[in-house]
Amino acid sequence: MTHFLINLWRITKTGLQNVLRNATLAVAAVAVMTITLTTILFLFIFNTTFNNTVHQITSKIDISIYLSDNITDAQRISLINQLKGLSEVQSVQYISKQEALILYVKENQGNTALENAIQQTANPLPATIIVKPNDPSKLDQVKAVINKPANLALQSDPTSYSGGLESAINKIARTAVVFREIGITGVIVFAVVSILIIFNTIRMAIFNRRDELTVMRLVGASTWYIRGPYVVESTAYGIISALLSILIVNTIFFTIANSFQANSLGLLNISYTTQYFHRYFWLILLSQLGLGILIGAVSSTLATRRYLKFKTAN
Repeated sequence: MTHFLINLWRITKTGLQNVLRNATLAVAAVAVMTITLTTILFLFIFNTTFNNTVHQITSKIDISIYLSDNITDAQRISLINQLKGLSEVQSVQYISKQEALILYVKENQGNTALENAIQQTANPLPATIIVKPNDPSKLDQVKAVINKPANLALQSDPTSYSGGLESAINKIARTAVVFREIGITGVIVFAVVSILIIFNTIRMAIFNRRDELTVMRLVGASTWYIRGPYVVESTAYGIISALLSILIVNTIFFTIANSFQANSLGLLNISYTTQYFHRYFWLILLSQLGLGILIGAVSSTLATRRYLKFKTAN
């Protein structure tokens, strides 16, 4: 056990020394990985923020079904039960003609002309069924029930979801999917680029020390004693890059929040983004460290297996 710990210490020490010894290569590798991890973090946070924005918009959307005045109680209850039985429906609320009038007057309180007009005429507002969907982009079953000929005959006007609103919601849903796909693709591309850069960095370091490595092998050094320092070296690149990426992102969010003094910037809700980053700071930090170490370890393992081939596996 003591021998193992001594070897582990020597491998770690040599790996960290290699970082300083290959300063120029180290700076290049760290720079590329920092850009990669920063981009990945931005894509993740932006995707999370955008999804929150979409959720905030769609959570306020409901479908209003306007009922004819001659509808019977049995027909109304039947329609409500059909809607409540759908998995896409979160809740169903019925508002009578009188309740609709009270709400309308309350919303327009202070409008004297409107109040006088309502007092002089019969209640023109229809009874309404308000349907709250779980996901406004997935309403096939709801629309199928609403558009049944028997149920259409119970309606005085088209639903509030018809026309432009439906089109806008569908566009928002498609945009969310596109951004999610772009984010995943971006993460994969940048991770591959980073692995290739570190792979070449380790390869150059191996070539620069090939004579020394040959001597080490001749005097009996084990395979992992020779390969280990390169894994430690690339892991160090990952740790440094992860810390730098967190610092960069934190600085950018702090600067935007204090300089622009704005709650939103287009689709990016700055307030939510900043709160999310600080709320999950330690989880994000651990994730970045883990991703940096993983990319570094994979890169160095591939490089050492490719360019440090030995006849034995000691």
